[in-house]
Amino acid sequence: MAEPQIARGAPRRFDPLTAAAVVFFLLAVGFAAAPAFSAGPETLAGTMLLIGLAGVACLGLFVLRSSAEPATEVEPVAERIADALEEPAAVAAADGRIHAANLAWRDALGAAPRLPKGGPSAASLFAALAAARRGQIGRAVIRAGGVEREVRVSPIGPRRFLVRLVETPATAAPAPAAALELLDAVATAGAPPPKVLDAFAAASPFGAAMLQGADPFAATIVEANPALSAIAPGGRPGAVFGELIEPASRTDAAQRLASGTATALEVRLAHDPAKIAHLYLSRGDGGWVAYLVDVSEQKQIELQLAQSQKMQAIGQLAGGVAHDFNNLLTAIFMQLDVLAARHPVGDPSYEGLNEIRQTSARAADLVRKLLAFSRKQTVQRETLDLGELISEFEVLLRRVLYEDVKLETEYGRALPQVRADRGQLETAVMNLAVNARDAVRAHGGGTVRIRTARVSQEEAAALGYPGAQGDQALIEVSDDGPGIPPQVMDKIFDPFFTTKPVGEGTGLGLATVYGIVKQSDGWIAVDSRPDEGAAFRIFLPVHVPAAGAAETPAPAKVRPAPRDLSGAGRILFVEDEDAVRGVAAKLLRARGYEVIEAGSGEEALELAEQHAGEIDLMISDVVMPGMQGPDLLKHARVYLNGAPVMFISGYAESEFSDLLEGETNISFLPKPIDIKTLAERVKQQLQQAA
Repeated sequence: MAEPQIARGAPRRFDPLTAAAVVFFLLAVGFAAAPAFSAGPETLAGTMLLIGLAGVACLGLFVLRSSAEPATEVEPVAERIADALEEPAAVAAADGRIHAANLAWRDALGAAPRLPKGGPSAASLFAALAAARRGQIGRAVIRAGGVEREVRVSPIGPRRFLVRLVETPATAAPAPAAALELLDAVATAGAPPPKVLDAFAAASPFGAAMLQGADPFAATIVEANPALSAIAPGGRPGAVFGELIEPASRTDAAQRLASGTATALEVRLAHDPAKIAHLYLSRGDGGWVAYLVDVSEQKQIELQLAQSQKMQAIGQLAGGVAHDFNNLLTAIFMQLDVLAARHPVGDPSYEGLNEIRQTSARAADLVRKLLAFSRKQTVQRETLDLGELISEFEVLLRRVLYEDVKLETEYGRALPQVRADRGQLETAVMNLAVNARDAVRAHGGGTVRIRTARVSQEEAAALGYPGAQGDQALIEVSDDGPGIPPQVMDKIFDPFFTTKPVGEGTGLGLATVYGIVKQSDGWIAVDSRPDEGAAFRIFLPVHVPAAGAAETPAPAKVRPAPRDLSGAGRILFVEDEDAVRGVAAKLLRARGYEVIEAGSGEEALELAEQHAGEIDLMISDVVMPGMQGPDLLKHARVYLNGAPVMFISGYAESEFSDLLEGETNISFLPKPIDIKTLAERVKQQLQQAA
């Protein structure tokens, strides 16, 4: 962006105050030099004093001359940039405030003074602004007019960003090259001569046939190439062309052909309705020329891409909802701690408070499942032996399954190690086993099988993992129940989708499994046929320890002894959610700490400057309107004097860890939190810093 220029030939106005300052400055220099002249320039002291005064005089005149320069006028560049674009655009600051926006932006998003600061849109914009601050083009998705719209953020100056609302029309997968060549030929050529099919029939990669009759779907095949029989068995001379197409699809294609609106007719083949082909028809003398292109694989790729985009969009929504809900749960847990101190065991209100706490814990568990699905849950990876993991977990599984359900386990040879979060992996296997149990019990009982094995790349591809690279660790949970209906197969991993009766399922079981597997860099495949049961297969990369590296055994979990949670120290608590900040600060003060509250990053920076060197610990949220937590740390570090910093957030630590590169003495505490957990971590951080 070009900087505004100062006019070169503009006349300089006479400033009486500046002239008076120059006169008095020269008089002061003269009076100061009088003693030196009296002592005589031949003395060393007098000479040094005269040289020093000459330097001061030159510097003073330079400063006074600089102060007289005319001020640069700032042009309204932001408004001109936004108005110059046809698409909805705005110029925003790093804290989300909008400096200028064009008419298209105001029509789409209204006249709000800042970018969205709540919900999934805020989280997406936070990541986009972070990318723009690194000099990249940030991308986000926000809701505008009830529709998901893509936003691109690019830097245009110091802490100023151009935000554009971009149209993203869906693009269909490209047609095969052979079909494109065919379309060109059909568009430029007239009716084919009687022997045109013979010229390319032998080498044609798609089906081609000459038809005799007025109606192509009732016409008889006069001539056909070998590819037609390969695509649609029965496509030989003498057969009726319409019999190669599934009846319902044939009726629909005939209607579209009669309307004249479609050049390519999408049809399903009679021998296998799952096969999809594009039919191109060209009228000739006394008949038709038909071209049939198999696009089944292309359609499958399109469906997989659409499913992947849908799951990604749902994951972003789930992550944003979980983040906001974690703030509310944190406030609830801390208020319960306050009330519990006033109503101990034996109080009439204690039982009601305990029920509220249990219900809140169930809500927190749902939030964890949403975060697992959206792959924004904090992961603690460790090296796990696959056989040992399932063997230890089998005892718990047998308690979960009922007496009319039999559990069978099969352990393969040379089971590998994997790098995963033990708790998450156990949750995934548990969810699959519980679903299998419910499926077989609905039909009077049955068997649930868990199989573990080490499979090669080829075996993994045959079992449903086409993109496998190298050996894979397999965990298969199968049953002999009724199987999964084909019409719901593409929805089973959607959150809140369930086939169970109302009140018997949350619809988050398989969605959680999907998120856990993806977060573990794995793959999940489903194999099910009606009345033959279902098999869910989890593939995880095999972990090969580095040569000479000794695995550190996981520390044994020891129940901590009761601790004194009181302490002393000055804490800067930064949180934009008033309910969380107020009650947390109150409870920390009750335990002996001095708490300075800040509702935004900007306010916290001012308080850190006022109390420079006096703060013992800073606790900050990550995603806040305006200055974010990592940005606050970078600006306030000079005032903290090495004090530890604790981030609290409903998002996973990995979501912002790249923004803290080079920072030390940092810790992370995921929401929701209660006062006991917070007080323990605060005391631990202060003791380590002492």
